[in-house]
Amino acid sequence: MSHTLSTLAYLVASVLFILALRGLSHPSTSRRGNLMGMVGMGIAILATLATPGMRPGGIALIIAGLAIGGGIGAVIANRIQMTALPQLVAAFHSLVGMAAVFVAAAALLAPQSFGIGVPGAIHRQSLLEMSLGLAIGAVTFSGSVIAFAKLAGRMSGAPILFRGQHMLNAALGVLLLLLVAGFVWSGSPALFLLIAILSFALGFLLIIPIGGADMPVVVSMLNSYSGWAAAGIGFTIGNLLLIVTGALVGASGAILSYIMCKGMNRSILNVLLGGFGAEAGGAAAAGGAAQPARPVKSGSPEDAAYIMRNAGKIIIVPGYGMAVAQAQQVVREMADLLKKEGATVEYAIHPVAGRMPGHMNVLLAEANVPYDEVHELEEINPEFAEADVAYVIGANDVTNPAAKTDKSSAIYGMPILDVERAKTVFFVKRGMSSGYAGVENELFFRDNTMMLFGDAKKVTQQIVQALQK
Repeated sequence: MSHTLSTLAYLVASVLFILALRGLSHPSTSRRGNLMGMVGMGIAILATLATPGMRPGGIALIIAGLAIGGGIGAVIANRIQMTALPQLVAAFHSLVGMAAVFVAAAALLAPQSFGIGVPGAIHRQSLLEMSLGLAIGAVTFSGSVIAFAKLAGRMSGAPILFRGQHMLNAALGVLLLLLVAGFVWSGSPALFLLIAILSFALGFLLIIPIGGADMPVVVSMLNSYSGWAAAGIGFTIGNLLLIVTGALVGASGAILSYIMCKGMNRSILNVLLGGFGAEAGGAAAAGGAAQPARPVKSGSPEDAAYIMRNAGKIIIVPGYGMAVAQAQQVVREMADLLKKEGATVEYAIHPVAGRMPGHMNVLLAEANVPYDEVHELEEINPEFAEADVAYVIGANDVTNPAAKTDKSSAIYGMPILDVERAKTVFFVKRGMSSGYAGVENELFFRDNTMMLFGDAKKVTQQIVQALQK
């Protein structure tokens, strides 16, 4: 294949990636978007294998790598539970970051293979691109490892704080810039190694002070970082497709992070710097732990079924508890029965419900919930005042009225779903534990709230059985 045809193939693949992103923007077109992305990647791989100058040994290594990586990916995709998708995404981001680090190291050790010079005399522009890809890739790797550990429960989701944390991060950031400048000037392998070590440390330090409630934004931002790392390395090795794909991922991740920050009333600058909301989170968690037990109203699934059977409008609010219990299918079954009784049933989705962007939308789509019944926060919030019942299944922090009243809370200022405005609120939980942000939910103690204690799937199944009688 000539360079012209190779470039054309990369262009076609890039267009397919853009169409894939557009398709993934809505559940109804997500399957088509995913398929376009797969076709685009297939074209890109074939174009790479057919690049002029590729040696048989190199092609064999690439095919072997594809077989090993594809095999591992297929096994993980078949075994992974929907509840584990957030930590899986974080783990995959770490691999992208480490790949950027390895490619940067390869370009430094064998620059002639990439046409950027010879050892000891690499073009300065390439050194700049190489160092940026290295730094962003290393930050992405270590930051994603911490995000994975928090999401998977391998370490506490609470913010990890120490005195002078932000000053240390700022000092390391300035030192990193100085090292990059020195590396671009000298091309020293020792400075390359120092940039890598410092970037790994900075990624770790940026993510540990971020609390669990903000993890969805972190996952989105790390996705953006991985894209920019790939784009930087694409410039280094002169690969057009890597540049375009990396820029697409980086830009889309940054835009999504901005949208989510706006939905949580957070500052995008604080996300980039790390540790946003940490001080408030620590204070809220400590304050919540000292509060005495307060009385709540609890009921049975049969009580809930009786009230819901006589309701005209019901809004279901899914959260991570539904994902853990894999209750989406039985929730849809309950909704179908209620619609047969003449009720209007809708679903309310908070922008950061679950542990990653779009988590609840994917689960509801898996259960074949009609798309026109699923509404985002701004659209559904005015309707809670008209609802007879709000059925909250595991959505804790995103329904907590403290976000509007308690200035010491880690979630203060975050727009929430106004479920407390419904005539009756059923809250399905295993117990009275706080949400991922470590904040006690004021909704539990409201007069119009009835707690339904138990596994989300079993409780909903019992409601379905009662509705069928």
